[in-house]
Amino acid sequence: MKRVLFVDDEPALLEGLRRRLYRAQAKWEMTFVANAALAVAELEAKPYDVIVTDMRMARMDGAQLLEIASDRSPQTIRIVLSGYSEERQVMRLVPLAHQYVSKPCEADRLEQVVERCLQLQELLQEPRIRTTVGRIRHLPALPRVYARLRQAIAREDVSAAEVADIVSSDSAVAAKVLHVVNSAFFRLARPITRIEQAVVHLGFNAIRNLALSAEVFCDWSAISVPAGFEPEQLQAHARAVAAGAYALAGDLPWASDAMLAGLLHDIGYWVMLQQCSREMETAVSLSAQKSISLCRAERTVFGATHAEMGAYLLGLWGLPYPILEAVAFHHRPTLAAQSEFDVLAAVAIAQEVLASAEPHRGNGCHQQDIEPPIDQSYLARLGVPFDWQQAQERVGPFAPREPPDV
Repeated sequence: MKRVLFVDDEPALLEGLRRRLYRAQAKWEMTFVANAALAVAELEAKPYDVIVTDMRMARMDGAQLLEIASDRSPQTIRIVLSGYSEERQVMRLVPLAHQYVSKPCEADRLEQVVERCLQLQELLQEPRIRTTVGRIRHLPALPRVYARLRQAIAREDVSAAEVADIVSSDSAVAAKVLHVVNSAFFRLARPITRIEQAVVHLGFNAIRNLALSAEVFCDWSAISVPAGFEPEQLQAHARAVAAGAYALAGDLPWASDAMLAGLLHDIGYWVMLQQCSREMETAVSLSAQKSISLCRAERTVFGATHAEMGAYLLGLWGLPYPILEAVAFHHRPTLAAQSEFDVLAAVAIAQEVLASAEPHRGNGCHQQDIEPPIDQSYLARLGVPFDWQQAQERVGPFAPREPPDV
């Protein structure tokens, strides 16, 4: 049975949570504690799958508690339940909280958020990998992009489109901006997946605070990177897949989601390279020595692939399911329950077209691991509105253009 820890220093609110979540006791083992110190003791006494904490508490607040939880129990999914949304507090929580839920919150809504997080754990069966992803507080951003962003938002005449273009050029920055804007602090009617819309909704001040925060982004230069995984190459490939997926989607209503999924499809490599670069080098070597796809080598070394790690992280950050599905299954889309041309199909097709056209880079970075393959029969099975030749024409051999504004 899954364990969930609830923390709030207001006895009436804590008891209200206990009553409203009474029916969940059939599927969760729930513990309710009245302060952060007791929560720390609980985390040290036994493993918890999820912690849900209030933000404003005496002596130790929610951010301080989640920092301790991140260090001592990184496999625990961290959720903030709070009625306060000051920007300063939001920025403190950006590196620490996976999900944000606003007070007042209906029991059904809170139960749904917790259950969705627990379901994500099924994506990564290996506890060691969940712990690895759980340690992530910041992702590496390209110094060039980071510098451009800081310079742009310092100008009075900068436009949202210009900032969005810079954000879209770096997968880590884009993922974090979407993480923040889709948090419950901003009370959106529906998730935002368009980068320019996210920039407008957050405002330049919040983007500036993100860019200035050393706790949100780190530098690639401190990370050991195997040959073929240089950050500029990873970003170029991500932008190419994003552009290709967008071109394939055409004027379909989910075209922007396809672009975003393409931009984020390899975000799991950011996790692997930051948290376990030596194991990543082992996987690259194994792929070359055994002449197997890198995905198979990753599964041998890690017990999971970059696709599953990336989807797990983005799921913890609350991105919409079509994005998660595309990230999780972009190498093996036939494992998903597909019945029509969708976001996953657009990303998988774009990547396959690019992989067949890209020169071999010696490490199998984008060598496919697909059975059955992505080809004309795959397109026909989903009723895709173009054939394989048209797909190649739309994506182009290397998709050299920058993705359109998101």
